[in-house]
Amino acid sequence: MTTTGLRLEEITPGNLDAALAIRVRPDQEHAVAPVVKSLAEAYVHPGVAWPRLIVDGDRPVGFLMACLDIDWYEDGSVLRSGLWRLNIAAGEQGRGYGRFAVESVAELRRRGTKQLYVTWHPGPTGPEGFYLGLGFRPNGENSGGQTVGVWELD
Repeated sequence: MTTTGLRLEEITPGNLDAALAIRVRPDQEHAVAPVVKSLAEAYVHPGVAWPRLIVDGDRPVGFLMACLDIDWYEDGSVLRSGLWRLNIAAGEQGRGYGRFAVESVAELRRRGTKQLYVTWHPGPTGPEGFYLGLGFRPNGENSGGQTVGVWELD
C-alpha cells in the first residue's frame, strides 16, 4: 500500500465499472453485499448513504459505503452513523486498505459524531477479528442476524 496515492473517490460514470468490478473472496460473499446492491441502496437513501471507491494510485482496490445519520429503527428515535459496507477486492486484502477505509469514515468525529457503528456476520470467514482489532466492540444488539459493533470516537 502506498500512502501518497491512497484515496477515496466519489462514484462517477467514469469509475462506475471499476466499482462494480470489486469482488471479495468467494468465501466472504455471504458476509457482504456486492457493490451493485450497495449502489442501489445509495440511490434510494440519498443524503444518508456515502459510497466511495478506494483507490491506490490508479488501481481500484475496494469499495466502502458509510451511513450518515441513518434512521436505525426506521421510526426517527435513533440516528446512527458508521460503516454500512466494506468490500476489499480479493487480491488486495491484508494490505491496510480496510483499515484506511474505516479510519476515513471515523473522521465523522469532525461532524460531532461520538460513535461509529458497523454490523458484521459472525463466523470464521467473517470480519469480526478485523473490526475488533480496530476498536469496535459488540454492543449487545443484533441486526438481521449480524452483530452490531460500536467504536467510541472520543
